[in-house]
Amino acid sequence: MNVVAELPRIMARCLICTVLTETAGAAALGIRDKTDFLNVVLVNIMTNPVVAALPVYMNIRYGLKARNLTLAVLEAFAVLSEAAVYKRYLSYDRIRPLVLSIALNAVSYLIGVIINRL
Repeated sequence: MNVVAELPRIMARCLICTVLTETAGAAALGIRDKTDFLNVVLVNIMTNPVVAALPVYMNIRYGLKARNLTLAVLEAFAVLSEAAVYKRYLSYDRIRPLVLSIALNAVSYLIGVIINRL
């Protein structure tokens, strides 16, 4: 399989799975406001493409260790940037924005790992 040629399909699948997982997680945690759901979707549209694409490039160019390090750093930045957006724009306040971001990203990441192993 030519990973570079498949990258747009991989990225689209990652984004769709992430948005579905994180909005479901948000609903499970009690988010009900439509604007809050829209913010969850939009913040993932902002962060997911980089988190999905750059580790693939790093794996091709530098190997699996570089991919894993890149993924860890990008996931940390995604959590922090999403938490900042949640703090500023979400009306939901039952869970602190950083904890919400960690929870949603952890579930999304674990679901992604499971899907990729199938």
